[in-house]
Amino acid sequence: MAIRPAEQIIHKAAWLYYAHGLRQDEVAKQLDISRASVAMYLRKARETGIVNISTSTQLFAEDVLARQLEDALKLDAVWIAPQTEQAADPTAEVPVLAASVFLELVRKGDRIGVAWGRTVYAIADIMSYADLQEVTVVQLCGNLGAPYSYRPDQCTMEIARRLNAQGINFYAPLVLTTEALARDLRAEPVIREQLASISDCDLALYSVGTVDADSHVVKCGALTPDEMDALRQRGAAGVIAGQIIDARGAALDCSYNRRVISADLKSLAAIPKRLMVVQEDKKFEPLIAAITGGLCSHLVVGAGMARRLLDHAKAMAG
Repeated sequence: MAIRPAEQIIHKAAWLYYAHGLRQDEVAKQLDISRASVAMYLRKARETGIVNISTSTQLFAEDVLARQLEDALKLDAVWIAPQTEQAADPTAEVPVLAASVFLELVRKGDRIGVAWGRTVYAIADIMSYADLQEVTVVQLCGNLGAPYSYRPDQCTMEIARRLNAQGINFYAPLVLTTEALARDLRAEPVIREQLASISDCDLALYSVGTVDADSHVVKCGALTPDEMDALRQRGAAGVIAGQIIDARGAALDCSYNRRVISADLKSLAAIPKRLMVVQEDKKFEPLIAAITGGLCSHLVVGAGMARRLLDHAKAMAG
């Protein structure tokens, strides 16, 4: 199984010290911990053998891959869920690991932004219960009508329930029929205030969607398959919080995006911890777009996706 989030800092300290050759004070500064803590973590790394690469297990090999991805993609942290050929569903461990990572990232008094989708709902569904104080969970985009099974409000309120936190929903639909109507609704004081407060979040949790017939925004009826195909021809690369992004991770200039009630992408990029969780291999191109646009600082993926990302980063660097 993958490295536990609570132990990751030991591996990161060892990686920076032994692989990058940083001094202990430099490691402490980069990880925002004391030098005494660095010394303790390095001692634990030696005692457990994780710095002895020649005898390390597959667990450490995957953690080395995570550190390499952090370096190559300039991400704050990466976690990799192992995938075995024997597993009935090789992606099933991703939301399990992500739920644990998410709880490790939450701090007292945090404001958390949550998007929607199968992956986010799977994380909410398996997340352990925690009694966190003064935490607020807010919805990042407008809502969908029933009977969609993993609506934005459901994801937001289920995570709030698991954290014993306050949940705040958007009382607006995801997509309006006209651009003028969407513009007027965004100007309403309640909606305007809620959208403006997104950048005040400390942590965001979301995945990235595809731009094909299986996309959430197609399945929920916000776009038809033909409309999505037309947007893909114009450069659509992925979906973030209900918005279409291009290969640079910027909002695609299209009528659909102008009719969406959702957090501005600049507000999302301003959130300090942006936890992106991706299960499906078919989301490779959308994930690359999200990373390029600065919409991901912390990443949870499977081993197969991690290797593809590293190969891509090396190819781009070459």
